[in-house]
Amino acid sequence: MAQATGNVTIEQRLNTLIESAHDVCSTNGTISDDCAAAWDAVEEVQAEISHRRSTVKTSLTVFCDDNPDAPECRIYDV
Repeated sequence: MAQATGNVTIEQRLNTLIESAHDVCSTNGTISDDCAAAWDAVEEVQAEISHRRSTVKTSLTVFCDDNPDAPECRIYDV
């Protein structure tokens, strides 16, 4: 599910940010503000990837949105 941003996918951007975070933390120390900011950027991209995955609809979901009374779409209380 790679979506391109320019010529770079979001997964490639994530990998670049992770490498950068490792470099920043090894240079400035793991408790530095720069290290924390680098990992915050990684977390933001990871959250975006997760959000994009959760908003993808399956063919069944689309079908049930259009046909909520279809037997395949019924939800039973247990």
